[in-house]
Amino acid sequence: MIKRIAEKNVLADFNKKKVIVLLGPRQVGKTTLLDTMQDPDKRCLRLNCDDLDDTMLLEDKTTTELKSLLSGYDMVFIDEAQRVHNVGLVLKKIGDLKLNTQVVVTGSSSLSLSDDINEPATGRLIEHYLYPLSLRELANDTSEREQQRLLEQRLVFGLYPDVVTSPADAKRTLMTLTNNYLYKDILSYRGIKKPELVQKLVRALALQLGNEVSYNELSNTLGVDKETVESYIGLLEKCFVVFRLGSFSRNLRNEIKKGKKVYFYDNGVRNAVLSNFAPLEVRNDVGALWENLMVSERVKRNAYCGSFAQLYFWRNHDQKEIDLVELEDGMMHAFEFKWSPKKKPTMPMAFAEAYPDTDFSVVTPESMWEFV
Repeated sequence: MIKRIAEKNVLADFNKKKVIVLLGPRQVGKTTLLDTMQDPDKRCLRLNCDDLDDTMLLEDKTTTELKSLLSGYDMVFIDEAQRVHNVGLVLKKIGDLKLNTQVVVTGSSSLSLSDDINEPATGRLIEHYLYPLSLRELANDTSEREQQRLLEQRLVFGLYPDVVTSPADAKRTLMTLTNNYLYKDILSYRGIKKPELVQKLVRALALQLGNEVSYNELSNTLGVDKETVESYIGLLEKCFVVFRLGSFSRNLRNEIKKGKKVYFYDNGVRNAVLSNFAPLEVRNDVGALWENLMVSERVKRNAYCGSFAQLYFWRNHDQKEIDLVELEDGMMHAFEFKWSPKKKPTMPMAFAEAYPDTDFSVVTPESMWEFV
């Protein structure tokens, strides 16, 4: 069992009389994490909302009925809560009860959970996120040296738990994940009118990995308006397939101000979308894979250590760029990602002059452990 960093974070929020919500992609181990947190000495109720009978126990219930259902237990785990109609209202009612019962809710998609719960249940919830395994979690389980040895494998096949624990079946696992689970939440969403468009869009984003994304260009490629493209990318974000970074600009007239870059939460999913698991020596996208891995690892690292840092990329019209700009507590850090640098990169002069107090680091396979 690979210990998840999120476990101690979730346990630290127990007994605060708030509902804990654990969000993340499908197949990353949310149910397994619930198993590890279940205390055998305490009374625990487990509900799986993929089961209609369990869902009906929660839907359209009064506060009195919910209290009767939950109050006899020390812990209540509700899995796949996005299946519950009006889940936000249900969680609001549970939160208002202020029970001594600790309720933990998981959701594989934030389509329903984040949209439906934020308004009605504000102040009653504590949100946590669980992602595919992180390099830091794997190094804690084995060693940094062992994970350094396996780094090329991680770049190609990613970090989903089943991929890491059963590497011989990695291709089949990723293709099954991509074909059966990746779009499941999106395609059940009421706003999706063209399911085939989602798959074409994900493939187009996979091909543009590491590059600035143009909504106009994507709309021309896919034959739809750019508002639809932007809306569908937003849905892919809510289902934890991809995430966007905006461009950082503050001082310079020729900075790109409205650009977006799109990254995948997992390298293996990105490569599965393209059906390309070729080894690094025959690939022409190694730099993009390294950048994607490092940016996604930083997202995990910040989520697990409670950082509220804002992440951007920077580029100007002279094609000078920085891969990642991180703002936290008034401090700015700039990072460049290089898989095998032929010469050490330096901070672009225009950026250095505009933002002179910024730290600059080059992240390579040899120097990545402090970064992740």
